[in-house]
Amino acid sequence: MEKKRIIIVGPAYPYRGGIADFNERLSREFQREGHEVTIYTFTLQYPGFLFPGKTQYSTSPAPADLNIERKVNSINPINWIKVGREIRRQRPDVVMIRFWLPFLAPCLGTIARVVRRDKRIKVVALLDNVIPHERRIGDRLFARYMIKSVGGYVAMSDSVLKDAKSFDDTKPCSLTPHPLYDNFGDKVSRDEAIAHLRLDAGQRYILFFGLIRDYKGLDLLLRAFADKRLRGKNVKLLVAGEFYSNAERYEQLEQELELAQHIVWCKEFIPADEVRYYFAVADLVAQPYKSATQSGITQIAYHFERPMLVTDVGGLAEIVPHGKVGYVVKPNADDIADALVDFINHKQDSDFSTGIAEEKIKYTWDKMTATLIDVANKVNQ
Repeated sequence: MEKKRIIIVGPAYPYRGGIADFNERLSREFQREGHEVTIYTFTLQYPGFLFPGKTQYSTSPAPADLNIERKVNSINPINWIKVGREIRRQRPDVVMIRFWLPFLAPCLGTIARVVRRDKRIKVVALLDNVIPHERRIGDRLFARYMIKSVGGYVAMSDSVLKDAKSFDDTKPCSLTPHPLYDNFGDKVSRDEAIAHLRLDAGQRYILFFGLIRDYKGLDLLLRAFADKRLRGKNVKLLVAGEFYSNAERYEQLEQELELAQHIVWCKEFIPADEVRYYFAVADLVAQPYKSATQSGITQIAYHFERPMLVTDVGGLAEIVPHGKVGYVVKPNADDIADALVDFINHKQDSDFSTGIAEEKIKYTWDKMTATLIDVANKVNQ
């Protein structure tokens, strides 16, 4: 493969979260392949009043092996033009722009348009979402602006690809799944994880992991977990993640369903070096989403070889074959409960281990980099 100079525009250190982790891992894969990579991240990503969590910033040390420039202000149009011109002057071969939220379309789309004035630079978007799960007025207008701004795009689920094509189906585009999140360290033993998290070794654990938003269906999982068939089974629900929605709603539901003795809460953002412990204790990873495109949680579960329960929404069923690596169910409490009962009564994680090992091979980072480069090569500015 011809070596290229690549600039990635999107979250990276000092910002935290799945997209920042992804961009840094993607950069390392490009570098492993011999490409020269720079990440342009934000000086301001979200104004404080728009950010639902406690902090946007990582507490970990800066990655020493990556070239990260803090340049982009999401709400300053003068900055967008300045950054676009700066990138254009560097004449990279490829600019990859990460798009996941319509709020950022004016910023990222304008940078793309300024860069594309140099016809030699191929500008490609990597799309997490086009139309967000929690919709707002103006989403479609902003999404259209973004899709029209780039030379091509890559989506990580079929539903996102269809959304993008609804705005422009003439550009080079491709579909490739979210790669494994293999940057959270090696697996640890269950005993070590139980001790580290101070959990009860005599319990089995159903893990709900990640930022808690209403569309992720934690309320459905709580109602399912209240099923009387699960009582007396030495099983607990482990909820690990920071609330990005109203926590009181879920706390009240816990009380109504009399689940206080059956749930372990960790209501904090889980740093990268702690992730492996939560997956090591998980007998099953539950994603009871009400809507979805793809999810990085499934790819963490694949990396740590944990069986999964997902709902049949968005692209989740595309990457979690029912009966092979876990369960695909309808997004309602009854069907989720039936799957949980079946797993607790009849299954061990070893029942899915062969299928998980076979499926995870599909989700390598070199497939993602090859797809991005292939689409960039097809861009006709």
